[in-house]
Amino acid sequence: MADTLIIVESPTKARTISRFLSGRYQIKASLGHVRDLPKSQFGIDLDKDYEPKYITIRGKGELLKELRTAAKKAKKVYLATDPDREGEAISWHLAEALKLEKGSANRIEFREITAAAVKEAIKNPRPIDQDFVDAQQARRVLDRIVGYKLSPLLWRKLRYGLSAGRVQSVAVALICDREREIEGFVSEEYWTLEVSCQGDNGALKAKLIELEGAKPDLKSETQVNGLIASFDPACRVLSFKKGERRRLPQPPYITSTLQQDASRRLGFTARKTMMLAQQLYEGIELAKEGAVGLITYMRTDSVNIADSAYQQAQEYISANFGNEYGLKTKRKFSSGRNVQEAHEAIRPTDIFRTPDNLKSQLSRDQLRLYRLIWERFLASQMAAAIFDYVTADLKNKEAVFRLNGSVEKFPGFLKVLRTEDKDQEEDLGFLPILEVGQSLKVEEWLPKQHFTQPPNRYSEAQLIKTMEDLGIGRPSTYAPTIDTIQKREYVNRQERRFYPTELGHSVTDLLREYFSDLIDTDFTAQLEEQLDLVEAGKLNWIKAIDDFYLPFAELLAEAEKNIPVKEVEDEVTDEICELCGRNMVIKRGRFGSFLACPGYPECKNTKNLTVKLDIACPFCKEGT
Repeated sequence: MADTLIIVESPTKARTISRFLSGRYQIKASLGHVRDLPKSQFGIDLDKDYEPKYITIRGKGELLKELRTAAKKAKKVYLATDPDREGEAISWHLAEALKLEKGSANRIEFREITAAAVKEAIKNPRPIDQDFVDAQQARRVLDRIVGYKLSPLLWRKLRYGLSAGRVQSVAVALICDREREIEGFVSEEYWTLEVSCQGDNGALKAKLIELEGAKPDLKSETQVNGLIASFDPACRVLSFKKGERRRLPQPPYITSTLQQDASRRLGFTARKTMMLAQQLYEGIELAKEGAVGLITYMRTDSVNIADSAYQQAQEYISANFGNEYGLKTKRKFSSGRNVQEAHEAIRPTDIFRTPDNLKSQLSRDQLRLYRLIWERFLASQMAAAIFDYVTADLKNKEAVFRLNGSVEKFPGFLKVLRTEDKDQEEDLGFLPILEVGQSLKVEEWLPKQHFTQPPNRYSEAQLIKTMEDLGIGRPSTYAPTIDTIQKREYVNRQERRFYPTELGHSVTDLLREYFSDLIDTDFTAQLEEQLDLVEAGKLNWIKAIDDFYLPFAELLAEAEKNIPVKEVEDEVTDEICELCGRNMVIKRGRFGSFLACPGYPECKNTKNLTVKLDIACPFCKEGT
């Protein structure tokens, strides 16, 4: 009979873990959080140090009763939720709801769902980390304050159903600002010039980099043609350098880089990427092995890997490529700020489970994501690529032209990921040998006209990278943030680029005028750093919220008095009302957007607004 109860979040995770453990363990799933703030009320007592009012989530009553019964019968209860702030908070809520002894070592943590990792975690239980819990609670309280205090203001001043958020408002502002930058952009003409000279082994092409001691600034064809007419028929070699250059692979994936690459290379949304990664992490049913976790935990900002993973990768590389493709010592990659090195990057739990071996056992999209993770990790543990290169400066009158070229000498990690990093220099196919002072006959002048281009609208990958670079939000928040700003219709995505709506512009303009800090990237990044200090145990969570809320409350009061009511106009569509012939408009109601005739109340025609959703089919697991 089972005498130890282990509680995880999901049934899939429970099934996978059950395969590793004997019958003395009972594994149950909490199905995520069991307690949360109420949806129908504010739920924060501002007069009692922001004390949250937690209630049992609707529909979880019977489940919680079942967990309480199992906990009373068990000699030991372990909480094995995910190894991050959210997971720690779920464990804390479970401990509170099940009335487990405070401070007892009932929390176990593993970053991959394998037999070795789970059994090792059971040997090393620890108390719940209250600093992690406080950090998550502080974020939850801050988001509730912003959402439940600011959103009603937007309802009254702009339109019912709007919302504002600590991270989402900054994301919308980035997209709106980029759109206005594009609208205000004035294109300018400019020219570049290359020269093709005859070398001993063939044609050599060099680009103009200096003119009369300064960077060239060629604005017109007339100017370029005049410059070409003034040149001599030969160039003189001003300098020549040859050598060997090593290129290192990129580190294994963290959450944000996985989301970016899956967007760029596979066309996945951040939400779809995290959904598929969750499936690969929690366990896939394999024909010969049963349920197996194929990757390590997918919410991480550490590029560190375990020594055992390094050793296994070297065994695979030696067996499949040769010893020269491996590493003699473990490579160190630089992680960002506030990263816990005990955490790991996203990697396969077993490098010998190759994507090709799993083809028939994964869905198409699961396989594509697994291959991305597997190849990136393997390449990160391989030797550097080596190139022979040359650099030469050629002089003609007061102009200097630069020639760069390289030839691959040893592919190294490019044997696995050749498409990831392309050589920045021109591959000449040969390396010319030049001498300083040598004269090279000019074969052809190659002028080229260009026009400056406006910045690109954000793709999902670029938006995530920008938010990460600015320190806005954290990797686990990017996918829900991007989902929210689309559902709220602040932005639309067309051809994988984000366009702000008129509604998005209106909300951003209002926030910028009355709550400028809320969409200021520096302010938001500093707030994230404060919350990281809470997680590190260096700042009291109540103090962190105080620093935000007290000035925010004053701004709210001022805004309530000063913001005029401004109704955002409905968006006109090409859909024609078949009853009266008017162009229908998009209306927003409590259940979402719909098409309506602007002739109401004379014409009451409405239609559903069809929206393509990116969800997984429950039968075939393919994206639809």
